[in-house]
Amino acid sequence: MKSSRQTTLRSHVTVTGIGVHSGTPASVTIGPAEINAGFIFIRSGDDREIAATTSSVVATDFATVLGDHEGPLVSTAEHVLAALRGMGVDNATIEVDGPEIPIMDGSAAPFVDAIDQAGVVQQNAPRRFIEILKTVQVTLGESCGELRPHAGGFRAELEIDFVNTPIGRQAYAFDLSADSFRRDICRARTFGRMGDVNKLWSAGFALGASLDNSVVVDETRVLNTEGLRYADECVRHKVLDVVGDLALAGLPLLGLYRSVRGGHKLNHAVLTALMADRHAWRVVEATEPVLERPVVARRARGHADVAGGMVAVAFAPDVS
Repeated sequence: MKSSRQTTLRSHVTVTGIGVHSGTPASVTIGPAEINAGFIFIRSGDDREIAATTSSVVATDFATVLGDHEGPLVSTAEHVLAALRGMGVDNATIEVDGPEIPIMDGSAAPFVDAIDQAGVVQQNAPRRFIEILKTVQVTLGESCGELRPHAGGFRAELEIDFVNTPIGRQAYAFDLSADSFRRDICRARTFGRMGDVNKLWSAGFALGASLDNSVVVDETRVLNTEGLRYADECVRHKVLDVVGDLALAGLPLLGLYRSVRGGHKLNHAVLTALMADRHAWRVVEATEPVLERPVVARRARGHADVAGGMVAVAFAPDVS
């Protein structure tokens, strides 16, 4: 992050697509928000507003569902959250006219384009971060993940392994910046196996999923006629999901995230474990312009603005 100040959008911008589960048209408008607001979801025609924090998650079946005591408000929020966090936006409103964020092309690129159109501006307040102070680890079956201290902003190191598919074993290391997110991550699409997609369709889910918004494979080949956007597109999309999943911490993270055979459920578990240990993190503030590593002023550990817990951001037809 190259700014020591918080940022928001200069203006409102709207994108339109279909919901991946309902298959019905949906529009989302992202726009400016006040200092320290974070990411706020609004349902058009509804008086309710939901902050994108761990405490606002009400369900995780096939998508991240945000809501409150009155019930669900919006689902499938992970890609727009990844775009906002990836492009260095701290505060934004996300208004949607239906029950889910449109899937667009299965990546975060359309939301990055929208952010570019709206413009990003600095605000008169220091940027805040969650700094990882000690390693937190979680193992779920054959999957394992951890958050640990790291001296250079946020880094993700992921490895995936899908047997009997063209995906196979892939690994990727990523240091987050707006430039690297735009260049290396935002265009990577969600992916799944054709057999899993058929099962979801039969169960009434993923009605909007298609080769236009997902990379689909069978046992031997990629079914999309245009092929892949990156040779390792699948693991890059897993990184995209991590950026979106961890945005629900409420503030950008300063630390290293590692996972092997991970996915949304594991991301959820690791961040939940982090937030539950008040000795493992603290909130810090940037005090000077920064290039790679922010210069920070220490604040009290366990700042009240950050809620505990995390969501398993699930998104069909992602296969793990």
